[in-house]
Amino acid sequence: MANSPQAKKRARQNEKRFAVNKARRSRIRTYLRKVEEAIASGDKESAAAALRAAQPELMRGVTKGVYHKNTAPRKISRLAARVKALA
Repeated sequence: MANSPQAKKRARQNEKRFAVNKARRSRIRTYLRKVEEAIASGDKESAAAALRAAQPELMRGVTKGVYHKNTAPRKISRLAARVKALA
């Protein structure tokens, strides 16, 4: 348990940051799920549109420190390949 004032403040900051990161991760997962659903339905147009909407969210997750910098490009690349294969 945090005893010093500095450690107590750090604990408060960590809780806030955890909540923000959790919300951002959830938002990104929602965008990814929309892409997955569009791919599963077989509709290339909606899948491409969903992917275009998901890309900035994923990259924002990288800049905000939620994801590792290589994770987002890897996910985008794999999704793009799957969308392209729908043709």
